[in-house]
Amino acid sequence: MRRSPKDAEESSAIISRRGLLLSGGMVAVAGVLGLRMRQLQVNEADEYRLLAEENRINVRLLPPVRGQIFDRNGFLIAGNEQNYRVTMVRDDIDDPDKVLRDLANLIPMTREDFERASEELRKRSRLVPVTIADRLSWEDLSQVAVNAPALPGITPEVGLSRSYPRGADFAHIVGYVGPVSDYDLSRIEDKDPLLQIPKFQIGKTGAETKLERELRGKAGAKRIEVNAVGRVMRELGRDESQKGANVQLTIDAKLQNFVQARLAVESAAAAVVIDVETGDLVAIGSTPAFDPNLFVRGISVKDYGELTNNKYRPLANKAVQGTYPPGSTFKMVVVLAALEAGLIDPAEKIRCIGYIEVAKRRFHCWKRGGHGLVDLRDSLKKSCDVYYYELAQRVGVEKISAMARRMGLGERHDIPMSAIAAGLMPTKAWKKENRGNNWVIGDSLNAAIGQGFVLASPLQLAVMTARLATNRTVTPRLIKSIDGVETPTGAGEPLGINPEQMSYALDGMFAVANESGGTAYSTRIADESMRMAGKTGTSQVRNISKAERAQGVFRESDLPWESRDHALYVGFAPFDAPKYAVSVVVEHGGGGSTVAGPVARDIILAAQTGGMPPLSAYPKAQRSRISSALGKLQLTDPEEPKAPDSHA
Repeated sequence: MRRSPKDAEESSAIISRRGLLLSGGMVAVAGVLGLRMRQLQVNEADEYRLLAEENRINVRLLPPVRGQIFDRNGFLIAGNEQNYRVTMVRDDIDDPDKVLRDLANLIPMTREDFERASEELRKRSRLVPVTIADRLSWEDLSQVAVNAPALPGITPEVGLSRSYPRGADFAHIVGYVGPVSDYDLSRIEDKDPLLQIPKFQIGKTGAETKLERELRGKAGAKRIEVNAVGRVMRELGRDESQKGANVQLTIDAKLQNFVQARLAVESAAAAVVIDVETGDLVAIGSTPAFDPNLFVRGISVKDYGELTNNKYRPLANKAVQGTYPPGSTFKMVVVLAALEAGLIDPAEKIRCIGYIEVAKRRFHCWKRGGHGLVDLRDSLKKSCDVYYYELAQRVGVEKISAMARRMGLGERHDIPMSAIAAGLMPTKAWKKENRGNNWVIGDSLNAAIGQGFVLASPLQLAVMTARLATNRTVTPRLIKSIDGVETPTGAGEPLGINPEQMSYALDGMFAVANESGGTAYSTRIADESMRMAGKTGTSQVRNISKAERAQGVFRESDLPWESRDHALYVGFAPFDAPKYAVSVVVEHGGGGSTVAGPVARDIILAAQTGGMPPLSAYPKAQRSRISSALGKLQLTDPEEPKAPDSHA
């Protein structure tokens, strides 16, 4: 059918309009494409030229600066020192072994260093920087920097490494850091990506590990561009890391140095000094000690072997980890248990003939001939064992154990240090459960003189003494502040012990240290304003056979060191207004009065005076000898400058 001229005209008009629209659309699309091509080829040419060369954008972690640790007065005890190192990123290179060989021509690298680095590169993520060498000299670092264009994936860096300017003084308190290991990763639930960085330092022992999260800080990140051969072309941006928190301890660095030096005179010993008003631990000593810097730098097999094979156990913190039979330092606990139960009159006298016979067995007093008639005050002053054998039979172990716990014994105190010991305050149920036997009367008699199953650490004995001095539930505090924010003190609440009953125990302790006939009279403080109340203790580590008793008293010095008695002393001062409590344990030292007592006196005088104990505080007859002994102590300069900003 033929179309009319009119229809043909209308159809032609429609086609023309559509053609115009289509042509306009095509021109618009071409224009957009042209503009985009200009953007890509002109404005963004440099960026795409780099991409054409197979450049990549990598994100690398920025390790934070570890928080510093200070003493109560702002002296630096754990800081950071500059460390030159070289890192490598596996993702940036094709042949890492070749790069390592080239690097070994520039800096000192042993075959072991080469193999370790090669293994780390294989084991870690391709994007994780692996530390190839650290603690380099400036000259070595400069060599690497100059040759960087020929070393793909290699980056010379200036980082920070932990340092302990006071060496062994704080080794057992602060602990040390070391490179994160596979073992660390297996036991830490923390998924912080920083832990994947080889040689990243984390706390291994002491406060360093207990406060790891606070001290570590938070990682930052930088975005960098590298080309096909691994060279860094530019940094595209970064998010800075957050520095770890600064921590201030309650420890007094000056007193701590004196305590360590004084304890070092003995083979193996520990001491704790606590501020009875606040619970602040102002000194925690344990000897022998070690230099924690050795571990940070990578301790040698030889040095580590010397530490682990030493029979005096320098790696152990005896002050908080060590537990010992407290011996006669435990007797105040038994006194308070008996008084509170109304089972003893302080004026009542008990006869001591040198032993008591119970259940067809003799329990001996330390004084072979006995003390005669003894009341409560004299029982402490002369440390009569028979008196406490009698109390044990009246009071029983359950009440004794309950009082001990009120005094802080048998409790794991919550301070940020490694392996805090709980000690042991036994009960009938404990023995049945743990030893499979019933409690017998002999167990109670042994417990009453701090022997048998009873165990306590020097930390616990210091807490016990602080509670005796204040009649409050003093609890130990090691952290004074974190980033300037104070932590709660450990002043505690009233113990609830009748003050008159407490005064009987304290009066006996005063007699021990200040009256002729007291077991610690030879270690008295002559200055009345600083007088100490105390209690000696000697705890056996072996049974004395009947044959040995029949032969008479033998000398401790004739026994092997491991078979000698432990020497203990607890005390507080000044007596009229208690400020400090101290506990001292000298492992296998012998008698508490002759060995531990003099150490405790020197330490508590140093705590009260804030420096070297004044000779005027000692009895005149002893001053010449003590002056000579104190002069031989290896003390560091007490005027060492503080860090520029303790809370920065």
